[in-house]
Amino acid sequence: MGSKNLTEIVDFLLLGLSEDPELQPLLFGLFLSMYLLTVWGNLLLILAVGSDSHLHTPMYFFLSNLSLVDIVFTSTTIPKMLHGIWTQSKAITYAGCISQVYFFVLFATLDDCLLTVMAYDRYVAICHPLHYTVIMNSQLCGLLVLASWILSGLHSLYESLMILRLSFDGVLEIPHFFCELKQVVQLASSDTSLNDWLMILSAVLLSGGPLSGILYSYSKIISSILRISSAQGKSKAFSTCASHLSAVFLFYCSAVGVYLSSAGTHSSHSSAPVSVLYTVVTPMLNPFIYSLRNKDIKGALKKVFRRKKWKSIFFLDMKF
Repeated sequence: MGSKNLTEIVDFLLLGLSEDPELQPLLFGLFLSMYLLTVWGNLLLILAVGSDSHLHTPMYFFLSNLSLVDIVFTSTTIPKMLHGIWTQSKAITYAGCISQVYFFVLFATLDDCLLTVMAYDRYVAICHPLHYTVIMNSQLCGLLVLASWILSGLHSLYESLMILRLSFDGVLEIPHFFCELKQVVQLASSDTSLNDWLMILSAVLLSGGPLSGILYSYSKIISSILRISSAQGKSKAFSTCASHLSAVFLFYCSAVGVYLSSAGTHSSHSSAPVSVLYTVVTPMLNPFIYSLRNKDIKGALKKVFRRKKWKSIFFLDMKF
């Protein structure tokens, strides 16, 4: 049956956000702008952290990893969507669809894991400041990121393998701008009960688990901040967590919005616009969330631009 699936499948069709021809140029320009802004903003953040030795700390190490994941996470879906609008082709091959599911689940899970690791880092920094450098050493930081990659890779691998066991017939329409796991499974002509149970279990363990860890960390953080006597000390402690809290709020609220929109209506097309929040908007806003109120990042970015400015002047002088 598995080999029969591969020969019978012609294409999946990604219907996108809208089938209105008049809206396609607008959607292309909007998503191209957001994609370029996402890549540019996150690359700048990685460059700022890498170029300033003062930012070679666990917090910024995790932040640069999050920025890298956000770039590839967005690149999993948006370029294919832009290509489809430009060429007016909705088709995506069976192999391409499964690959997109794999990488989307991988980087979405990795985003979740890194946000949890960053919450733990803030917990240690505020609740155990005297032991911070001992606990959050380079070896532990590397292990936390490696564990996040391994867990995310295993999760996306078994989700993809579970799709391979399903049967599909003919050309199938996906009311989305990318191959979303749940909607691909729903198109199968064979029994999907095992896939449905595994998706629920994954959601509980890999979304509920990290969220519980984040909430527990911040309950301890808030308790420690409230015990600080000076108002200035409280403000400084809270400011180190505000950016991360904003990113967590944006990520989980958009994910919950997607779940409620797909569960509360029979039209699966309604979840596509909400999915834009965590697939495009959140990765685009993360570098701004972490840099706008962060003096260290602002200082590092100024040094980067100043260095580039002097280099451009130098090369112009050499040219003339």
